[in-house]
Amino acid sequence: MDATAEQVRKTAVGTALPHDSAHLHVSGRAAYTDDLPEPRDLLHVAVGLSSRAHARLRAIDLGDVLAAEGVVDVCLASDIPGENNCGPIVHDEKILATDTVEYAGQAIFAVAARTVEQARKAAQLANIDYEELEPILDPLTAVEKGSFVLPSETLTRGDPAAVIREAPRRLQRRITMGGQDQFYLEGHISMCVPQEDDGLLLYSSTQHPDEVQHLVANATNRAAKDVTCVCRRMGGAFGGKESQAATIACIAALMTIRTGRPCKLRLDRDVDMIMTGKRHDFVVDYDVGFDETGRIRGIDFTFASRCGISADLSGPVNDRTMFHCDNAYFLENVNITSHRCKTNTVSNTAFRGFGGPQGMFAIEYAIDDIARTLDLDPLEVRRRNFYGIGERDVTQYGQAIEDNILDMIADKLEASADYRKRRAAIRDFNASSPVLKRGIALTPVKFGISFTSTHLNQAGALVHVYRDGTVHLNHGGTEMGQGLLIKVAQVVADELGVPVSSIRNNAADTSKVPNASATAASSGSDMNGKAAQVAARKIRKRLTEFAARHFSVNESAVEFENGRVSVGPGRLEFAELVQLAWFDRVSLSATGFYKTPKINYDRSTFSGRPFFYFAYGAAVAEVIVDTLTGENRILRVDIVHDCGDSLNPAMDLGQVEGGFVQGAGWLTSEELCWNDAGELQTHAPSTYKIPTCSDLAPEFNVTLLENAANREDTIYGSKAVGEPPFMLAISVFHAIRDAIATDSDPLPALDAPATPEAVLRAIEAASP
Repeated sequence: MDATAEQVRKTAVGTALPHDSAHLHVSGRAAYTDDLPEPRDLLHVAVGLSSRAHARLRAIDLGDVLAAEGVVDVCLASDIPGENNCGPIVHDEKILATDTVEYAGQAIFAVAARTVEQARKAAQLANIDYEELEPILDPLTAVEKGSFVLPSETLTRGDPAAVIREAPRRLQRRITMGGQDQFYLEGHISMCVPQEDDGLLLYSSTQHPDEVQHLVANATNRAAKDVTCVCRRMGGAFGGKESQAATIACIAALMTIRTGRPCKLRLDRDVDMIMTGKRHDFVVDYDVGFDETGRIRGIDFTFASRCGISADLSGPVNDRTMFHCDNAYFLENVNITSHRCKTNTVSNTAFRGFGGPQGMFAIEYAIDDIARTLDLDPLEVRRRNFYGIGERDVTQYGQAIEDNILDMIADKLEASADYRKRRAAIRDFNASSPVLKRGIALTPVKFGISFTSTHLNQAGALVHVYRDGTVHLNHGGTEMGQGLLIKVAQVVADELGVPVSSIRNNAADTSKVPNASATAASSGSDMNGKAAQVAARKIRKRLTEFAARHFSVNESAVEFENGRVSVGPGRLEFAELVQLAWFDRVSLSATGFYKTPKINYDRSTFSGRPFFYFAYGAAVAEVIVDTLTGENRILRVDIVHDCGDSLNPAMDLGQVEGGFVQGAGWLTSEELCWNDAGELQTHAPSTYKIPTCSDLAPEFNVTLLENAANREDTIYGSKAVGEPPFMLAISVFHAIRDAIATDSDPLPALDAPATPEAVLRAIEAASP
């Protein structure tokens, strides 16, 4: 580390500053894509969707659509001048359907009209002649028929078949877990504005402006230089706008080049939920052998996920399921089979945790079953299977775990949550309460941080210092409410020794920072913070060299802090030094680049180091269940979570709380239902139930682990916090299962989500 870097004094980093846009959010002045001023002659776009899950398109008659009031033009697949593709990795999904539709809700055509209402009404007027084909609607049918979007994968360590067969005890079970809609407050939207010389300017609600830029360029038969994508903020994303925002942007852009006019496509809530992908739902079979203490000797997992009609991001999502089905536990003998099932449903996509929650859910279910079979406290069985030190510190994919703090977190949480005493009190309560039953569970989280595709672990930033000492900051990360921009601004503030108030966060913009990876994999602060740090240090070094030369002092005598610069015995304002440097023709602009070190991974063997480090946490949840109705409530939550040295405790606390609540929604109330025709039935708030304020635990205690700086060289010793807290909510599911377990049925067959209906089914299945 150079001398300039060593002189940094943290005053902004580690401070619980408010979100940079908080004052705009609460006053309604934060501008989202739909709030931007609309250019003259803007057209509004709507999409015509398939009403069939699987069918050939014999004829498409858009006469009535074109004749409808306000309609200017329509666009079919045959009108696309470039590549009809919106697949981010595999080019296997069309922007607009051609001769066949493969799910109910697939886009067939687009229509542009003068108003939103006119476009949406016109989109309903198409006359389409379908030739029905047999759909595949669920993962098990897909496995039976050999229908996959990608080849199935297998990872094996040791000799699990023999070990399971010879183990003292053995259990087998099939479990299902549902998908989850991202249900962001702001739906998918893109506005495309034509520029001179056939250029396109896209305003897109996207986590991945670079991908939008390139897919739009391909679809419109342009080069990347001719397309600019900008995103100042999103009203939530949760993975749903990582790959699928490109489809919306492509349609808006195609209508723009057809009409020569600005075009905006904003999906309403129903269309958004029907047309766009969700968390993958899974069917999981496990076969586990264990001993009388609860130690797992060997385990076999078979995962079958509903991917939909195309690969989308299902490859890396399912890979991460394979990587995280160990969660916190050493699996010495393990076989993992992963089926990536092609079904006639919407292509599922990224969602917070990116396959990790599904893998963790499976192993936690197996651990819980083992404990209940042996009549042991599940926490004890969990502890006996924790990763340890030495030979037991290597994952099934060969990565050594060098920073294991699971036991320490479990100890701290068990004590602070008074787990033992409460568990005993709950047993006493249940013994005297025939209808209302309480349950409690403590579950851990170990979550790997990095993109599993090594090349995506890179980031860029752009920093300008203006003559008045204020700072312009751009980087490749996108703001979706998580507080990324304020965190990176805090980094730059400390590197330059200026207050955060002197820094302006600017929109993610492909013309400012090119080739950026998606803001995903919980790596936004890690990568963009480091890139911005590199850029800021370049400028600081130039200013230090100038100050030393100008004032005839050693560089070590130059210090930056609180908007001032000490130069030996003298002192001046940062802005004064900047002005002097500008007069001396010192460059006050710099780019920064960062690539995550140490990671290496061979996907052909599923081995290596796909993760830079792990984030850890644990949660205790207590619930109460009405066994006559299946209704349940969370009574208390206690969490200890590892954020390393937090960049901003206020933002990180919000991420832990929000992630937990969203995870609880996945496992208790959010249920996606399709009918026999493959039509999504739960596509509005009236039928799809996300958690509300009334669902929150009245007592909600969150502790961010202190003095836990990351052992790896992350930005100021911090750790990622976007996804890991989501999996803490697995404790809620197992607390519900604990509440309904009985002496006659200690292993209730409860599937996720544990809706009141699912809870009742589990209770009734156990009744004599």
